[in-house]
Order: sequence, then C-alpha cells, then structure tokens
Amino acid sequence: MMKAHVYVTLKESVLDPQGQTIHNALRKIGFAEVTGVRQGKYFALSLANGLDGGAARAEVERIAREVLTNPVIEEYSYRIEE
Repeated sequence: MMKAHVYVTLKESVLDPQGQTIHNALRKIGFAEVTGVRQGKYFALSLANGLDGGAARAEVERIAREVLTNPVIEEYSYRIEE
C-alpha cells in the first residue's frame, strides 16, 4: 500500500503567532541557536493498491490543493512512500 505524507504550513508572508510563541519559549529555556519556528499540520494518507506513481502524485496534489490547504495563506509539500 502506498502512503502519502502531506505537510501544510503558513506561507512565509503570513504571520505565525503560534510559531513565534514557541520560538520565544525555546529562547527562554536556553535554545538560543533556534532562529525561528513555523508551525503547521501533517496528514498521512493511505492510497489504494495498484495506483501508479503519476496517478498517486496527481491525486495527492489535488487533495492537498482543494481540501487540506487554504491557498490564500498556506502552502504544502508532500512525499509518497511505496
């Protein structure tokens, strides 16, 4: 069975208050080497057997674009495991 791992994050131009809060907390407890934090969402999709690589990519991109993200403020990346 194929699996797709989809990562959704806010676009760089969009303020990320949760990421900033985490970044501030990390600095306060001594992780000064962390220069920024962006938070996001992760989705694990199980894909039907017999789906070829191209069809799997097209399906995952469509799902990510049309269902999992708000294209105004979010972007996505993904990887597929066979």
